[in-house]
Amino acid sequence: MSSVSMSAIPDIVIGRLPLYLRALRRLRQEGKQVTSSHELGRRLDISSAQIRKDLSHFGGFGKQGTGYQIEFLIERLQDVLQVNQEWTVAVVGAGNLGSAISHYRGFQDRGFRIAHLFDISPEKVGLRIGAFVVLPVSKMSETIRKDGIKIAMLAVPAEHAQTVADQLVEAGVQAILNYAPININVPDNVQIQYIDPVTHLQHMTYYL
Repeated sequence: MSSVSMSAIPDIVIGRLPLYLRALRRLRQEGKQVTSSHELGRRLDISSAQIRKDLSHFGGFGKQGTGYQIEFLIERLQDVLQVNQEWTVAVVGAGNLGSAISHYRGFQDRGFRIAHLFDISPEKVGLRIGAFVVLPVSKMSETIRKDGIKIAMLAVPAEHAQTVADQLVEAGVQAILNYAPININVPDNVQIQYIDPVTHLQHMTYYL
């Protein structure tokens, strides 16, 4: 990988890399071995020039006139995104959303494995949901430290999100995917991303 500092690369560029990786995997499934920035651009509605510029941050991946070797580019992007290893993930919240996340099998072949499912409700603790027995939040910090988990997903009500996030950070979690419809405060060294379907719907209704 290029020796350029990761902190020097705009976050919006990092955010597009998983889209490239997903499109490349789709091309591989279709039996293709070589692609181009033009083909990727058509599939993703991103200009070919932007794709070439994004990839140039990490070194040379293809040759002009010959395109990109799909398998090689997949491997390099997995290296850049550090998904050439398996990351264990904790899910907090065993309601409808947390249960659905724990059942989803799309994480496994993309670098992630759900390891534990936690909840605060006595009615849910001890229940088997899919492959998991719901653990109490009271054991969350101990379990996360013991297993060295660095990533967590928050699927809890908004009023509990900050408290749970604080506990996760204290236990050593460094990246949180938050489904709760509220912004939470985390230290600068902790990555946080938000998924709120309602805000995306509201974004779209502006254009209707």
